[in-house]
Amino acid sequence: MAQEDDHKRTIVYGDAALKYIRKNTLPAYPRFYELWYTYAAGFNHSLNRAVNEIAGTNGSVTTEQLQQIYNSFLSPTKLGDRIDEVGEKISDEIRDMVDILGQSVDSVSEYGQSLAGAQAQLESIRDPKQLKQLVAHLLKATHNTADSNKQLEDQLVESRKQIEDLQESLEAIRYESLTDELTTLSNRKHFDHTIERMVKDASESQEPLSLLLTDIDHFKKFNDTYGHQTGDQVLRLVALAVKQNVKGHDVACRYGGEEFAILLPHTSLRQAVTVAEHIRRAVLSKELVKRSTGENLGRITISIGVSTFKPADTTQSLIGRADSALYAAKAAGRNLVRCETDPDVEEDSRVA
Repeated sequence: MAQEDDHKRTIVYGDAALKYIRKNTLPAYPRFYELWYTYAAGFNHSLNRAVNEIAGTNGSVTTEQLQQIYNSFLSPTKLGDRIDEVGEKISDEIRDMVDILGQSVDSVSEYGQSLAGAQAQLESIRDPKQLKQLVAHLLKATHNTADSNKQLEDQLVESRKQIEDLQESLEAIRYESLTDELTTLSNRKHFDHTIERMVKDASESQEPLSLLLTDIDHFKKFNDTYGHQTGDQVLRLVALAVKQNVKGHDVACRYGGEEFAILLPHTSLRQAVTVAEHIRRAVLSKELVKRSTGENLGRITISIGVSTFKPADTTQSLIGRADSALYAAKAAGRNLVRCETDPDVEEDSRVA
C-alpha cells in the first residue's frame, strides 16, 4: 500500500514537471526535470519563491534563469562548497593559533635565558652599579615578556571567538540540511536517518516506539483553488499544530508534499493515538484566512495513521502499517485517526 501511494503521489509530481518544461519550451535535461519536480512537490520554499518571482515578472523562465536557480538551490556541490569554505577558515584559524602558541613558547624561552644569564652574573657581581644595571635589564625583560604575553592573549581570545563563530556557521549549515524551510520541521532526509536509529534502539531496548503519518485532506484541490501561497499557509498551520503537540524527544518531519511524519519514542500505541487526536483537533480548531484578501476559507482537516514497533519490524514495515492506517482513515471519510489494530485497517492490509 505504501508503495502504491508513493507511486500515485510521485507520478503527479512527475507529470507536473513535464508540463512546466513544455509550457516554458525548455530542454528536458535531467537537472531541469529535477528542478520542476521539486517545484511541484513544494519541498524547497526558496526555490519556489525564486521561480515564482521570475515567472511573475517575465511570464516564463529561460534556460539561463533555470540554470541559475538550479545552481543556487539544488546543485549537489552547493552544500559541500559551503562546508569546505567554513572548514578552510577553521583550518586557517587553527594554524594562526599554533603560530601564536609558538611565539609564546619563544618569548618564554628568551625570558628563561635572560634569567639564567642573570643568575650567572649575580654570582660574580661585587659592584653595586653593576647590580643596578642587571636589575634594570631583568625589569625590562620582564616588561617585554608581559607585553608580549598580553598581545598573545588578545590574539588567542580573538581566534577563539572566530572559531566559535565558524562552529556556529557549521551548525547552521547542518540545521539547514536537515530542516524543511517552509514548515521548519525536520525534512525527509532527517526522518530517514532518525527512524533507522530509533528502530534499532527500540529493538535493542524493548522500549515502545510509535509512528504517526499525517495527510492534509483534499490539499491538492485546495492548492489549485486558492494558489500556492495559501497552500503554504496551510502547511505552516498544520506544522504549528504538530509542534504544539509533541514533546522533547519526539521528531516531527515533513514527510512529503502535504504529508507529515511524527516519531514518538517511549510511546505506546494508545498514547500515540491520543497524541494524534490532539493534533487532529488542533488543526480542526483553526480557521484559515487568506492573507491577501482577508477571506475566511473555513477549516482544514487532516487524516492520521498510527503504528507501533514490533520486535520483527523493519523501518519499512513500521511505515507500511502506519500508511495502511492512514489509507483507512481517508477511506472512512477523512478527518479521522486510525491505528494499526482498528478492524478496518486490518481488513485493508489484507486486501493490499
